Amino acid sequence: MSLAPGDKLGPYEILAPLGAGGMGEVYRARDTKLDREVAIKILPDALAHNPERLARFEREAKVLASLNHPNIAQIYGVEDRALVMELVEGETLGGPLPVATALDYARQIAEALEAAHDKGITHRDLKPANVKVTPQGVVKVLDFGLAAVAQAPDAGPDSRANSPTLTIGVTEAGVIMGTAGYMSPEQAAGKPVDRRADIWSFGVMLWELLTGERLFDAETISHTLADVLRAPIDLDKLPRETPTKIRDLLRRCLDRNVRKRLRDIGEARIALENPQGEEPVAASAPSPSRLGWLHQPRLRECSQLRSRRWPSSTSAKSRRSRTWCASRFPRPRRAASITAPACPPTAAGSHSRPRARTGEPSCGFTLWSRSNRGLWPARKALRGKCSGRLTAGSSRSKCQAS
Repeated sequence: MSLAPGDKLGPYEILAPLGAGGMGEVYRARDTKLDREVAIKILPDALAHNPERLARFEREAKVLASLNHPNIAQIYGVEDRALVMELVEGETLGGPLPVATALDYARQIAEALEAAHDKGITHRDLKPANVKVTPQGVVKVLDFGLAAVAQAPDAGPDSRANSPTLTIGVTEAGVIMGTAGYMSPEQAAGKPVDRRADIWSFGVMLWELLTGERLFDAETISHTLADVLRAPIDLDKLPRETPTKIRDLLRRCLDRNVRKRLRDIGEARIALENPQGEEPVAASAPSPSRLGWLHQPRLRECSQLRSRRWPSSTSAKSRRSRTWCASRFPRPRRAASITAPACPPTAAGSHSRPRARTGEPSCGFTLWSRSNRGLWPARKALRGKCSGRLTAGSSRSKCQAS
C-alpha cells in the first residue's frame, strides 16, 4: 500500500516518504489528534498477503511495545498493516568519529541492547542504518523488525515467549537474516543465534565508528559472508588513541568462537563508562606523623569521637625526634590507660591550660581529652571524667591526673 502526501491513515496524515526497507515503507506523518509528527511503517502490498511477513510485522509491534528506554525508538500505536512510531530526527550512525564521541555513542547503543536483552529480546539486524543520532547527541536504536523473543526455560503459559507469533527462540538453522557485513559468523553460516549475535554486530559497528571503514566490505554478498567467517581482524588499524581497555573489549566482542565471545552487553556498557580504566581515588587518612601540626584544640575535639582513635601531637612528634612525649611517662602496672598532660607547661605569666588525656602509652593514641583553665583546679573532677570514660571500654582501666 503506497501512500502519497496528503493521504489519510486513520487520524494520521501522510506528509512525506522517509524510506523503504525489507520490512516495509516508512513515512513521515502528522497525528491530527495530538498534533505531533510521527513515523509510520507500512507493509508493502507485495508482502501484505505473505503470512510469514505479516507475522514478523506483528512481532515487531509487540517487541517494540515491550521496550521502554530512552535509546530505543518508542512505539505509539498499531494501525491496520501500519506501525506508528516515534519520529527520530537526526542522521544515521557513521564514522570516523573522535574517539570520545564514538565511545559515547557506543555506550548508548550498549544501554539500549542491554534493556532489550534483559527482556529476552535480540535485535538481529543491528547496523548503522538502524541507529540514529539526534541533534542533542542522543542515540536511538531503530527497527527491531528481525527481533525475536527467546523462549525462557520457565516461561509460563501467559509468557510473551509463548505468543503464536513469538514461539521461535532462536533463528532457524539455514535461514540467513540481517545485513551481510554486520552479521555474526554463526548468523552468516545459517546457524541458530542468540543475543551474542548482537554483541558481534555491536563490535563491528564500534570498529566502524572508530576507523570510518567497514570491517567486512567485499564486492559481493557471498564474499562478504566469507570474510565474516574467516578474514583476519587487525586491531592495529584502530586509532592510536584508542584505549587499551576498548581494544580488549573489541577483541572479546569479535571473537568468532561464540563460546568465548563477550556474553553480556552490560559488560561492554561498563567498560565504555570508564574507557581509560581509571580507578576512583579514595581519600586516605593522613598518617600519624602528619597530624603533629594540627592545633591542639582540634585534636582534642577529634579525640572525643567515640569511633576513632586519634594520635596525639606528642606521639606524632616523637616519630621525628626524641622530644617530650606522653608515651615516655611511666605506665602504672596493669593499667590499661594513662592520663598525662597534653603539652609542656606554658611560659611564665601566661594562662596555663592543663589537659587530661586518656590514652594508650605504648602507641601514643588519644582516647579522650579535656582541658581546664587555671593551675590544676580540678584534678579530682578530671580524674572522675577519665575513669568514667575508661570504664566504658574496660572495667580494669585506671586513670591518673597529673
